Amino acid sequence: MKYGHIEGVEKPISRLVQGTIMLSTAEEEYSFDLLDKVFEAGINTFDCGHIYGGGDCERVLGRWIEDRGVRKDVVILTKGCHHNTDRRRVTPFDLTADFYDSLARLRTDHIDLCLLHRDDPQKAVGPIVDILNQYIHDGRIGVIGGSNWSHNRIRKANIYAEANGLQPFSVSSPNFSLADQLEPPWAECISISGADGEEARAWYQENQMPLFTWSSIANGFFTGKVRRDNYKQLVEEGVLDGSSATAYCTPDNFKRLDRVETLAKEKKMTIPQIALAYVLNQPLNIFPLVGARSGDEITANLQSLDTKLSQNEMAWLDLKLSRKPTRSKGGK
Repeated sequence: MKYGHIEGVEKPISRLVQGTIMLSTAEEEYSFDLLDKVFEAGINTFDCGHIYGGGDCERVLGRWIEDRGVRKDVVILTKGCHHNTDRRRVTPFDLTADFYDSLARLRTDHIDLCLLHRDDPQKAVGPIVDILNQYIHDGRIGVIGGSNWSHNRIRKANIYAEANGLQPFSVSSPNFSLADQLEPPWAECISISGADGEEARAWYQENQMPLFTWSSIANGFFTGKVRRDNYKQLVEEGVLDGSSATAYCTPDNFKRLDRVETLAKEKKMTIPQIALAYVLNQPLNIFPLVGARSGDEITANLQSLDTKLSQNEMAWLDLKLSRKPTRSKGGK
């Protein structure tokens, strides 16, 4: 495993971050076994959210951490203030309510990385920065950031923080993958993929802000199961989410998929491994969120972490070169 470091978090942070959406009380034995395998592989950082599983995902993670006695060794990233069907919830009140729910579910007295799950650009950033810094001052939060916040809104939050002597947003969690989104798969998601994300990627590269990017394999598009002739059937069968098909099943993305498959065969890897390696080889301070559901998937993700792609291979995968580059001696 490779690790990075973020000021405000004393522990090293694994470059692969395990998601927790698959955890459930109904399958607690499986969930604990999966978390054991993840931790044994060197992944010590876990991504969660107040909304996931109606709180069940945080509860299971918290019980596992307590049962295994590993709180001092793991890094918890969790998110709050997701909107609901009734109202927009990016307020100090909602942050406080979600935050204390998460502390109780996770059975801890502090959150290493606390992110806002959604933004509300109609609201001033000041009150949010203020309340987050109150919890930092109290020792209940290490680092703050935004999930699905644009880089411009993060910049505004940090201008406010600097002007008021407060800790700024230090991390961000947007979508990023080789696939370009035709439209967001879920409401108010922020992606830094594709041509539309060039400005954001340049800003993040210049600032080297840590990125906890989600959907590296484009929410199932790069699993190896999706093809031009079957994706509608996969939606009908419930194998592929309909919103993901709308977001990712485009002619250009299928061209990218063809190239991923070609390179995967050449390197004796799988389609999802190459898709993840594309993310990991970016010139960004990146910590991809992954959703391994078995020991085999954990092992496969580790191989992606060690796979080097050349700049020409990356450009070819992203349709920026028409001719496939010759095989790189440095890559697998």
